[in-house]
Amino acid sequence: FSCNLSDLLCSSLGLLYQEYRDKSTREEIETRRLQDSQTDPEETSPSEETPSEAEPTSTIENKAPPQINLLRNSNSRFNLWQDLPEVQSSGVLSILQPDEIKLQEAMFELVTSEASYYKSLNLLVSHFMENERLKKILHQSEAHILFSNVLDVMAVSERFLLDLEQRVEENIVISDVCDIVYQHTVNHFSVYITYVSNQTYQERAYKQLLQDKPAFREVISQLELDPKCKGLSFSSFLILPFQRITRLKLLVQNILKKVEEKSDRESTALDAHKELETVVKACNEGVRKMSRTEQMISIQKKLEFKIKSVPIISHSRWLLKQGELQQMNGPKTSRTLRTKKLFREIYLFLFNDLLVICRQIPGDKYQVFDSAPRGLLRVEELEDQGQSLANVFILRLLENADDREASYMLKASSQSEMKRWMISLAPNRRTKFVSFTSRLVDCPQIQCVHPYVAQQPDELSLELADVLNILDKTDDGWIFGERLHDQERGWFPSSMGEEILNPKIRAQNLKECFRVHKSDDSQRRKLGSRNRQ
Repeated sequence: FSCNLSDLLCSSLGLLYQEYRDKSTREEIETRRLQDSQTDPEETSPSEETPSEAEPTSTIENKAPPQINLLRNSNSRFNLWQDLPEVQSSGVLSILQPDEIKLQEAMFELVTSEASYYKSLNLLVSHFMENERLKKILHQSEAHILFSNVLDVMAVSERFLLDLEQRVEENIVISDVCDIVYQHTVNHFSVYITYVSNQTYQERAYKQLLQDKPAFREVISQLELDPKCKGLSFSSFLILPFQRITRLKLLVQNILKKVEEKSDRESTALDAHKELETVVKACNEGVRKMSRTEQMISIQKKLEFKIKSVPIISHSRWLLKQGELQQMNGPKTSRTLRTKKLFREIYLFLFNDLLVICRQIPGDKYQVFDSAPRGLLRVEELEDQGQSLANVFILRLLENADDREASYMLKASSQSEMKRWMISLAPNRRTKFVSFTSRLVDCPQIQCVHPYVAQQPDELSLELADVLNILDKTDDGWIFGERLHDQERGWFPSSMGEEILNPKIRAQNLKECFRVHKSDDSQRRKLGSRNRQ
């Protein structure tokens, strides 16, 4: 490029990362909606192709260059690679194949989104962190918790962006960006783990400062009103690094879906994706570790053991689900006796490796009367038993606290609560639909159109445009899903998404997913054969 690309990016974008990301994900949703409605679902039988073997099912073949302009208008200034004056005047659009143009767009989006992200980080530092009034209000320790190592994160983003810009300036047709992503992830992106692991402290410190320091609250409100912030909150700037590292992984996935199979670019994209996945997992673990430790300490304080005491706190233990269920009184209880309650309340704490069964006692305490390793739990649904036994299931402890088998007949408050307990208690129990990891040719799918923040440990937080396989659903509006891009599972309200009805699109989503994770699969196969030996 003859002009300076960074000037071009800054002037053409004009968007803070929060706006850029929102536009990008909404565009993704609209594109998928359009694809979903293009082909008559009856046209393609899901059995026509297996995702692991079939050819790509692109709906746009050998047509004019794809123009995905669903959300663009004259004011958005949201540039595509093919919109750049240099690209249009060069004549490359008439030479390149449509698939290569899509790949160029995917690589260019990674670059432009990094420029937008850097712009937002810069605003967080210059407008908030370095504000003189704010500096006077905050103690050094408070400022450190609030802003953590954001200067390191910004320096890493700047270096990354410079290398990306240099690559784009080398040739109007971008050769690759994933090799740069790989190098920076391996050598520099550990700063993200430090920043994100501090998130729990950061959120708590921010709430505390808003509550305890009216002067802080006032300055933040004034700074947020500045036109530079475009109506975005201070907290939306603080969460940027976590959002970016997650999004970067998805942008590399998007490139990976478009590169030629068995090519050098595919190999580089797989390497970059694998390294990013390692960083994202470390970020997630950093956040979880701190909140889990605090939660376990809090639970331990509430438990009183009627049986032999079990040590609750362990570095490898965390809470999966807790809550009240109704236990049906002993098997000899006649259901016609009105003198006895048919059900009485019990309270369950389910950890990743242990179940603790209690009764609530005064003083917000719980008396433990039974327990069992999670691997020794079995569940069974009671069907068509009449209204009084609706949402009832049997929980069997193959070996309880007394080293014997025990059974409990338990009633949940709703169908979704019953299913949620059953799946949490016995995770290997077959769900209504099979997981994508089983290589099923077709499976119900849903795309997220409203973000959702998990309220319980067994729920899944959703981002706009996430695509999930539906593993189970309830009549009262809940779905148990497995997200395709990271295989995370959990429950969420069905109102958060729209089902993907076109079997061809579902098969394409699965095929792309297998391709993204094929390096993981080969690793799993190696481990499997090693274990068998």
